[in-house]
Amino acid sequence: MSTVTVLDHPLIQHKLAILRNKDTGVKEFRELVSEIAGLMCYEATRSLPTEEVEVQTPVALAKCRMLAGKKLAIIPILRAGLGMVDSMVDMIPSAKIGHIGLYRDPETHLPVEYYCKLPEDIENRQVFVVDPMLATGGSAVAAIDFLKSHGCKNIIMMNIIGCPEGIQAVQAAHPDVDLYLAAVDEKLNEHAYIIPGLGDAGDRIFGTK
Repeated sequence: MSTVTVLDHPLIQHKLAILRNKDTGVKEFRELVSEIAGLMCYEATRSLPTEEVEVQTPVALAKCRMLAGKKLAIIPILRAGLGMVDSMVDMIPSAKIGHIGLYRDPETHLPVEYYCKLPEDIENRQVFVVDPMLATGGSAVAAIDFLKSHGCKNIIMMNIIGCPEGIQAVQAAHPDVDLYLAAVDEKLNEHAYIIPGLGDAGDRIFGTK
């Protein structure tokens, strides 16, 4: 079974409290999503392999460790997942970026795919699927299904806020995918929104409501 890591770092939790506030404006909300994603990226990449290298400092030869050439890809689930990409790329500039477009049918709450563009060598990369909210888990499961159909074997899911229903859905469908979250909230309401959550992350990032 996959592991679920909830990141309780004080900086993440402080920023998350501001993110949840209904009075936080679009600019600050967008910046906070990016900052939280950057902080989460440190933990989500902790298991990346390294190798020993020798580096000539101004004083002497040093034995250091560098990433062992593992190719990475960041795949945001459109559209809200875009808000998590930039800060991750700042830290992993060699990562390639793909996009999976899904929306939730308002009646069935099931994901509907409308766009997909992935790096050509996606099957050889460690993939980070990013989306601020893990609600029903439908979009996450569909995105991971699609990635696996393209040969992906190493996938990590990153969400800022999740709930038990979404986590269980991902684990049931993809027990090999580890999850990293900043918070696990109480439940879903009758409209499949996370409670207490923060509302619609996409609308708050892009100022569309």
